[in-house]
Amino acid sequence: MAEVWDERHAGVLRLPSGRLVRGRGLRRPLAPGEPNPSYGIYLLGRTPPQVPWETRWLRWPDFRLPADRAEAHTVLTEAWHRSLTERVEFACAGGRGRTGTALACLAVLDGVPPEEAVAYVRAHYDRHAVETPWQRRYVLRFGAPVDESGA
Repeated sequence: MAEVWDERHAGVLRLPSGRLVRGRGLRRPLAPGEPNPSYGIYLLGRTPPQVPWETRWLRWPDFRLPADRAEAHTVLTEAWHRSLTERVEFACAGGRGRTGTALACLAVLDGVPPEEAVAYVRAHYDRHAVETPWQRRYVLRFGAPVDESGA
């Protein structure tokens, strides 16, 4: 049986395909009765806190881009697939910059044109999502083939 988010909960984003994912800031504790994710992707410059559900740490310093862009593409693609049947959560410290960027990349995977993905996430998740010009450029380039050399 699928364990997906309730769209009425804070931070839940409905992608055009109908998939639901949650974004949040780790500074905001979960509210009583708020469901736990079944899979969490934590976008932080240092090791994330321990939680009782399956997680993946994507090294991503604050206001920056993922340290390993090929790994980020793999992690985000896997999360998009898992969001069909699981409660997938994306979180950074504040829940806007890195989380918003990751959610915009998920929107691209879900069929939103890259040039519209940031606006989509700002309209449906948080109007301040994707905080820096380089995060916006990252989303624009997300659909392009990944350069394994890091160049």
